[in-house]
Amino acid sequence: MTKRIFDLIAAATGLVLLSPLFALVAIAIRLDSPGPILFRQRRVGRNFRLFDIYKFRTMVDGAARIGPSLTAGEDPRVTRIGRILRRTKIDELPQLINVINGQMSLVGPRPEVPQYVEEFRHDYAEILAVRPGITDPVSLAYRDEEELLATADNPVEEYLRHILPKKIAFTSRYLERSSFLFDLSILLKTALFGVRRCIAAFHNARQPQATSPIPKRPPTHPS
Repeated sequence: MTKRIFDLIAAATGLVLLSPLFALVAIAIRLDSPGPILFRQRRVGRNFRLFDIYKFRTMVDGAARIGPSLTAGEDPRVTRIGRILRRTKIDELPQLINVINGQMSLVGPRPEVPQYVEEFRHDYAEILAVRPGITDPVSLAYRDEEELLATADNPVEEYLRHILPKKIAFTSRYLERSSFLFDLSILLKTALFGVRRCIAAFHNARQPQATSPIPKRPPTHPS
């Protein structure tokens, strides 16, 4: 079975099995904030072809007009339900549509936005010889990237100067050892990571909110 056939079968099966979850997430997004359910962003695909990547919307409508394309830490543009979706990576699931359309694979180098690709175009000539993917070893290694960027004085500069070069080098090493079985192991690790994050989010949601104790009234003294 070729990788493309596997991607098609797995992505189609995933869309069917996850359709109830998609419906619940769509309702939650609509109830949480006004705007579209899906978010589309231009990314660079195989052989530098541009395409629109799909995600569940996790920010306020029009977030791109009021802030950078990079998200770091407690970005105020992220909605309440959006924080859960980003934490659990559920927001990435609509990219199964991109897989069906042939723009992405289940496992492959994560696609970047055009402005960052142009900064490292020579390196991306090798990386973009294959279809980008929903997940890869770099995604797992940098799963808490937003928290990492939150500690930087300039998140965009930190990403371009330090994080992205490391991710490119990591991706190049992945491509050297890529195989069907290795990609299958990455897919499994990603699924297990998502399940653990979902369980943790559900557990946290059930925890009672901490409330400040009501201060006791000081005793009154007769005058």
